Amino acid sequence: MEFSNSIVTREVIPYFSPVIKSLLSNAPSSLFNNLEEIRLRINNPLILKVGEDDFTITKNGEVTRDVNRGYLVTSEDIYRLIASISDNSLYAFSEEIRRGFITVPGGHRVGLAGQVLVENYDVKNITNFSGICFRIAKEVRDCSLTLYKKICNKEGQVNNTLIISPPRCGKTTILRDLARLLATGNRAINPKNVVVVDERSELAGSYIGVPQLDVGIRTDVLDACPKALGMIMAIRSLSPQVIITDEIGSLADIEAINECINAGVAVIGSVHALNLEEVRARPLLAKLINSKAFKLGIILSRKNGPGTIEDIVRWEG
Repeated sequence: MEFSNSIVTREVIPYFSPVIKSLLSNAPSSLFNNLEEIRLRINNPLILKVGEDDFTITKNGEVTRDVNRGYLVTSEDIYRLIASISDNSLYAFSEEIRRGFITVPGGHRVGLAGQVLVENYDVKNITNFSGICFRIAKEVRDCSLTLYKKICNKEGQVNNTLIISPPRCGKTTILRDLARLLATGNRAINPKNVVVVDERSELAGSYIGVPQLDVGIRTDVLDACPKALGMIMAIRSLSPQVIITDEIGSLADIEAINECINAGVAVIGSVHALNLEEVRARPLLAKLINSKAFKLGIILSRKNGPGTIEDIVRWEG
């Protein structure tokens, strides 16, 4: 999943502290072609996740796989980055911080680690930041084309589809591209009105409510909205033909999916799992599959890179 390294240069590097900004700016541009994450942890080496490999940059600017030689991140590096992404106003981003991440222009997601303040089992704030995961948003156009052809039947209708995938197997990128393709259509399949219920601001990468990533010209996005609530809201107010959402699993999610299907709205969702057996081991999801609400199951892996289709399962209604 290569993408232009100018995205990192233009949209990512400027946020970092002067020291790390200099290290990244002087690194070979080829390092950024498959860059997925930049990890900062206080008193630990700077780590760049590039595909399946970890790299670091020494204080002298050398790129190496020996992460123990990497530049050691300081508390100042962490707080300069947080100040930069929050425009020096943590209060203005209090809701995002409470959810554990801030999305920046370009759709890149900055995950936060630190001291979590909890009240009645509800996260109220994160303070004393100790770690940052700067996750690079990527668009890979047409990466879902094979699935798009499987999901749509000969009449152009969209099958209710469950994408089963472990982390880092490309499911979010694929869901995003599916939204774009479904909202665009082609000669054989008419375009659809799509609603993306994006609870964690990953699918559309919205910044101040505006999608930063291409999810299609007929797609509406409910950003930072709980999945179950968003699906019902969409049915009532946005006239969707297809709803796309990520990482379903709660009872409320499943009840909302059934409401969508009963209303004639197709649903494409995903779950974190290695395989179908792991999904069936979760009682709520097993019940959903056994109800034949979904017609198609797509199992992903990284065997041949992110987005590898391991298996396609069809459940007859």
